[in-house]
Amino acid sequence: MELKAVLMDEAAVRRCIARISHEIVEKNRGAQSLCLLGVKRRGIPLAKMIGENILRFEGIQVPTEQLDITRFRDDLEKSEETLAAESQLPYPVVDKDIILADDVIFTGRTARAAIEAVLHHGRPRSIQLAVLIDRGHREMPIRPDFVGKNIPTSRQETISVRLTEEETSVSIYGP
Repeated sequence: MELKAVLMDEAAVRRCIARISHEIVEKNRGAQSLCLLGVKRRGIPLAKMIGENILRFEGIQVPTEQLDITRFRDDLEKSEETLAAESQLPYPVVDKDIILADDVIFTGRTARAAIEAVLHHGRPRSIQLAVLIDRGHREMPIRPDFVGKNIPTSRQETISVRLTEEETSVSIYGP
């Protein structure tokens, strides 16, 4: 696949994440009951950036962890190793407002698995979904609560999100 366009540079990505962070605090009337879970792998840096923003804006350190959803995916063969791998959370989710963070929502299957993984640990007050990019094409009735940018794509196109120290950008690749 060839690069079609860089859709968001570092400044645009950071503005989107700042807006998402403000929206999360506003919707939840503060940050006291929040817990951030970055969906392993690419949601982890997004969750960390949201947590850093909330600390800067509100002065509250929101617990931020990673969530391994491998065991709960419906598109992978389940081996004994996969079933034995358990995502442990260092804090209880009961009566908390859980914010799931992921880079891109596409079919909704990853979000479904993340919701199931959270519920495996207890019953939170709420589960909300924050994504940097919504590219459409849902196969599940799942809609994010917080979206950085809607980018309509074809099924053949790919969205690449880079949230690293070296590079922060969103690009689209296609045939």
